[in-house]
Amino acid sequence: MFRRITLIIALLIHTAIHAANYSLPFGNNHNVVAHVDTAAKQLTVHRNAKPVQTIIMGDDLGSVVSHEQLEHGFRLRNSDGEAIEFTIDWNGEDFSLFTVARRIRHRSRATEDCVKLGTDVNWFGGPMQVMQYWPVQKQKFNGYDYMIKADDSCYIAERYWLNSLGSFIYVDDETPLFIDQNYGQPGYLCLRAKKSLPYDIHDNTYSFVYQIGVGKNAREAHMGAIERILGKPSGHPAEEMVKYPIWSTWARYKKDINDTVLYVYADEIYKNGWRNGQIEIDDNWEKCYGSLEFDNSKFPRMKHTVGVLKAKGFPRVTLWVHPFVNKDCEPAYSDALRNDYLVANHNGQTAAQWWNSEPNGSAHLDLTKPQVAEWFTNRLKNLQTETGVSSFKFDGGEPSWMPDDPVLNGPRSKHPFMIADSYLRTVAKFGNLAEVRSARRTQDLPIFVRMNDKFSEWGWHNGLPTLIPTLLMMNMVGYPLVLPDMVGGNGYFNQYPSKEMFIRWLQATVFMPSIQFSFVPWDYDEETVRISKRMTDLHERYTPIIMERFKLAVSDGYPVNPPIWWVSPDDIEAQKVFDQFMLGNDIISAPVVRNNARARDIYLPSGEWVDGNIATVYIGPRWIRNYSVPLHILPYFVRKGVKIY
Repeated sequence: MFRRITLIIALLIHTAIHAANYSLPFGNNHNVVAHVDTAAKQLTVHRNAKPVQTIIMGDDLGSVVSHEQLEHGFRLRNSDGEAIEFTIDWNGEDFSLFTVARRIRHRSRATEDCVKLGTDVNWFGGPMQVMQYWPVQKQKFNGYDYMIKADDSCYIAERYWLNSLGSFIYVDDETPLFIDQNYGQPGYLCLRAKKSLPYDIHDNTYSFVYQIGVGKNAREAHMGAIERILGKPSGHPAEEMVKYPIWSTWARYKKDINDTVLYVYADEIYKNGWRNGQIEIDDNWEKCYGSLEFDNSKFPRMKHTVGVLKAKGFPRVTLWVHPFVNKDCEPAYSDALRNDYLVANHNGQTAAQWWNSEPNGSAHLDLTKPQVAEWFTNRLKNLQTETGVSSFKFDGGEPSWMPDDPVLNGPRSKHPFMIADSYLRTVAKFGNLAEVRSARRTQDLPIFVRMNDKFSEWGWHNGLPTLIPTLLMMNMVGYPLVLPDMVGGNGYFNQYPSKEMFIRWLQATVFMPSIQFSFVPWDYDEETVRISKRMTDLHERYTPIIMERFKLAVSDGYPVNPPIWWVSPDDIEAQKVFDQFMLGNDIISAPVVRNNARARDIYLPSGEWVDGNIATVYIGPRWIRNYSVPLHILPYFVRKGVKIY
C-alpha cells in the first residue's frame, strides 16, 4: 500500500543535554520530523513544519546519561540503567510509523507519558463508554484501567487515538495501561504504565510500548493504522442479517419467554407486514445458567418450535449464549469444576459473579484452554443439531466477570484480557449469523460486533444521542461490522421509549448495517407502523450499498459508517459533527436525536449532495439551517451521480 523510500536518521548531542532528531523524507508533501528534547522531557512530531503530536515524557527521559545509535533509530539510557528506544517501523511515501519502547526492570515503578490534546485539535477513537462523546477530547478519566470491562459499558477499549492533524498514537497490548484524561493535567491524555491489578502482578518486569503514526491527513493516517496495526475483517456477516430486521425477545419480554410467547410474537410481526426476518431468543431459555439445555417447562419441544417459527416466515432463529456457569446449575457446574474447565485465581478459587448470579455464585469457563473451547463448541453444535437453531448471540467476554488475578493459559503479559481473545475467536467460528458484544484486537473477525445496551432515554447518559458517536467510535477503531442496539433501547429502569423516541431511533439506524427490533411499532399506533415500514423498506433498498461497503472493509479496511469528515479530512466543521454519519463515501444520514425537534441544522462537506427526500441539490461545504424534520422524515443526502433508491 505504501512505497518504501530512504530513511535518514540524525542524532545530535549537546554538552548539557542529549537531544535526538530524525527525518523521514516523504517528498514535498510529507516531511516528518520527530524531535526528542531530554531537558524538556518532550517528544514532538512535525509534518511540513507543523506539530502534529506533542508528548510530555516521564522522568526517565530527564535522567538520560547515554545514547546509542541503532540501524533504524536510537537508544537512550537513564541513570537507572533502563533504556528508551525510538525506532522506525515504516517509512513510506504517505505514511510513517515509529515506536517508543521501554522495558521497566522494577515492577514497583510506574511510568507516564502525556499526550497533548490541544485546544484546536479534534480526537477520535478511544474506548466505548456510557457517556459516548464525539470527538473524544472532552472525555474524562481518572486512573482508568484500560481494558474491556463491564464498568461504563467499556466493551471495546482499543488503545488507539487519532487526531485531526493526521497523527495517531497506539499503545501496545502488553503494556499494563491506565489513563488519565483531562484530570490532573487538563488538556492531556496521560498514558500510565504500572504493574497493578487488574493486570498480572507477578512478573518483575514489564513493557511500556507505543507507536506513533503520521499521514498526510487524518484519513491517510487511519488507513496506515489499518494496514500496519489494527487490521481488517476476514469476511462479513450474512446479507440476510443486513437486509431484514432482527426481532429480539429481550427488551419487550425480558425473561418472560416461552414457546407461546414466540408464536404470538412471530404472528404479530408477520401480520404487520414484515417477512423473512430473524427471531432472536434472548435470556432465560436455559434450564439453568450454563446448562446449554432448554427449560422443558417453557420449551418442551424446541425443535418443533424452531420449525414452527421458520414456517411462520422466520428462516433464521438465533439463541442468546454466555460463557458462565452458575453454581446451582447441575450437573454442568460440577462437571466443569471436576474437569478444571473454570477460571481460577492464584489461590485456586473459581468463584465469580455476573449479572445473572449472586456474589460468588458463578464461574467463568476458561476458554484459554483448548479443551474447554472444544467442549463449549461441541455443546453448542449439539444444541444446533438437536433444535435447528441457526446461530448464536454471544454475550459477555469482558475479563471483569472472572475472579481477580486469574491464572490463564498463556503469557502473563496478556493476563487477564486474553480470556476475551479466546472467547471471541472460539465463538466466531459459528459463522456469518453470529454476533458478539465485546472486541479486543479482533478486527479480523468476520462477524457483527454489537453496540452496548442503550438506555431508553433522550439524554447523553447512554441514550439516543450516544448511538451515532458509538457507531463512529467503533468504525474508527477498526470495527466496521457494527450491529446497532435495539430500536428504542432496552427499557431498563422502567424507562420505555415513547412513540417519538421509537421512530427517531429507527430512523437513526436506517443507514447503519442492520436494524434490530424488540419493542414493536404496533404497540404505538398505525402511524408508527407506516413510518416504520417505510424506514425498513428504505434500509432494504440500500442494502446493496451496505454490502459493497462490507466488501471494501474486507478488501481494504475501509469503514462502513465513517464520520462525515472522512470525505473531507481537513474540514474543521465536519470534524466536530456528532449527530450525522456516512454510509460509505456517498451517503450522509442526518437523523434527529433530540426530543420534540421539528427542525435541525445539517452540515454537508465538500461535494454536490442530492436531498434524498425532495431531490434538491446542495453544494458543500455548507450548513443547511432549520431543515424541516416532521416525525416521518429522515434527512439523508446522496452524492450527485449516485443512484437514489
